[in-house]
Amino acid sequence: MGKFTYDSTLVVDFDDRVLTHLQIVIGAKLRRHESFYFSWRDDSSVGNGRSVVWLHPSIPIVFKFQGGRLAAINREWIEDLMDSANSSAGLRLVPEPPELRRRGELSDPDGA
Repeated sequence: MGKFTYDSTLVVDFDDRVLTHLQIVIGAKLRRHESFYFSWRDDSSVGNGRSVVWLHPSIPIVFKFQGGRLAAINREWIEDLMDSANSSAGLRLVPEPPELRRRGELSDPDGA
């Protein structure tokens, strides 16, 4: 479990794979000086509710990963997360879609 720290006051646990994808999307938005909401469902240990923060380039955030390896990136998931971040509701965790096979990248073991 990695940790997302917001403004040195809020610390939330996310799986390292989720956190990697969030870092990419949040970083892209903040690099363009775009502010937006980020919401997620809370764990049962903190009440099963929902939390929302306002992300702005001037508010410090930290992504702390438990593991030392960079997770494989699912481009389709990045696109889905970015679509949600660009909506009026803001970034929310959406389920990870299966990666689509791209022509020529993966060989078919049956030769089809």
